Amino acid sequence: MEPDQHFPARRRLLTGAAALAAAAALTPLTPAAAAPRKRPAQPAGYPPVHWTPADPANYTAADRPAQYAIDTVVIHVTQETFPDTLRLFQDPAHKAAAHYVVRSSDGFTAQCVRDGDVAWHAGNWSYNTRSIGIEHEGWIDDPKWFTESLYTHSAMLTAAICERYGIPKDREHIIGHVEVPGTDHKDPGQYWDWAHYMELVNGMTVWENLLGT
Repeated sequence: MEPDQHFPARRRLLTGAAALAAAAALTPLTPAAAAPRKRPAQPAGYPPVHWTPADPANYTAADRPAQYAIDTVVIHVTQETFPDTLRLFQDPAHKAAAHYVVRSSDGFTAQCVRDGDVAWHAGNWSYNTRSIGIEHEGWIDDPKWFTESLYTHSAMLTAAICERYGIPKDREHIIGHVEVPGTDHKDPGQYWDWAHYMELVNGMTVWENLLGT
């Protein structure tokens, strides 16, 4: 069942307009080209994801891992509904997006930014260049959004990302947004079950076996 709707103030995915401007000034890269990137080829071993591109103003076109090594997965919670999160990522004024968004009710996963591009999700340019950001529908103060379907499908994705880029499946390399240096965000929050999530991630070397869950 879809969880009850919440109506808190929308959180900003980065640390604020000033921080965004500073990050943009410090980086030699520019936002993505005017047209959204084409649908990425589905990497071998990835669970099903659904291409829902973010506006090019919300990420930087790049050539990772050749340009920047990918060594971290950052776990976020949206503080928004799934459809509202996608709408924000498609709004060029938002200036933020994550690579993936996982829906609470069934684990349906949207890909909004190609793995090879730099999503603006962590509020820290260095972490943006080196990480994949995964958003999860829900609110940090309400654990009912963290369904087993959400955990399972997110863990399948994280395991596949780790295997593709050689990222260790541990808490040094799979972190919460709260653990990014300089952030003022608290997600995924106290109700995120890290022990269960990491157990799932480490048990999923062949995601196909779990598609029926």
